[in-house]
Amino acid sequence: MSILGFRRAAAPAPEPKDEALADFLHGCSVEVMPRTAEKVEDFAAILPAGTRVYVAHIDGTPIADMVATAARLRAEGMEPMPHFPARIIADRATLLDWVARYRGEADVRQGLILAGGVPTPAGDFETSMQLLETGAFTGFDRLHVAGHPEGNRDIDRDGGMKNVSDALAWKQKFSERTDARMAIATQFCFEAGPVIEWANAIKAAGIDLPVHIGVAGPAKLQTLIKFAIACGVGPSLGVLQKRAMDVTKLLLPYAPTEFVSELAWHKAANPDFNIESVHIFPLGGIKTSATWLSEHSKDEE
Repeated sequence: MSILGFRRAAAPAPEPKDEALADFLHGCSVEVMPRTAEKVEDFAAILPAGTRVYVAHIDGTPIADMVATAARLRAEGMEPMPHFPARIIADRATLLDWVARYRGEADVRQGLILAGGVPTPAGDFETSMQLLETGAFTGFDRLHVAGHPEGNRDIDRDGGMKNVSDALAWKQKFSERTDARMAIATQFCFEAGPVIEWANAIKAAGIDLPVHIGVAGPAKLQTLIKFAIACGVGPSLGVLQKRAMDVTKLLLPYAPTEFVSELAWHKAANPDFNIESVHIFPLGGIKTSATWLSEHSKDEE
């Protein structure tokens, strides 16, 4: 059985690089939305017990749907981690209501606190820091915050890194005064070199929060390019565009194996490397991502 809970036929002993990849994938998380979760008959059949599953909150999704999805994930043995996007939460009363419903109906103990992708705030909150300052998440076991290895033009309109860097410094200080375990969950990327440079840079700047690197799950190349542009992925978008120019690869599905393997090998060679986990964005479908994970996971002894 793999570390992700999937049985598979016996295979030859893995090469060291494969071993590093399997270790790196241990404990990875995935992401769903209520409408994508509906396509999965039973999460326990495709993911191991205790898998952290982020529940993405897109503007316009009723909170009842979000809570119901989290409750279902809990019932099927997963660890739900809903998004709390500042810019779609009207006020403190709404935030407290959401937290109470998640805690009461789905036993939610973890949350991803982020600004949210909408350009205009719906009410009192604009940043994740404002949400954290409310104290609404007291008692949560885990609080994850957003990271941007390639910057974010919604935050730094000049294409730089100053504001995102300042925000990480604030979150680092916040982590020192909360009992919750904190980590940085990043947008998905496609190129290992810049990610390694970014991770080393924030560590050198005193940010010791562990990083959960965002990875796009297997999908059609055209699908990934569409999502990458919509989500503001930066320079590593060029990796996809270069692939699209190769006629022999254009029609083949993309898989993140090479990208994740490079990070895994770096982690194996540098145990203090601050990327500790992988977060999968299942852009080609959660079942497709689950299959990829099982194929690259380490068999349990």
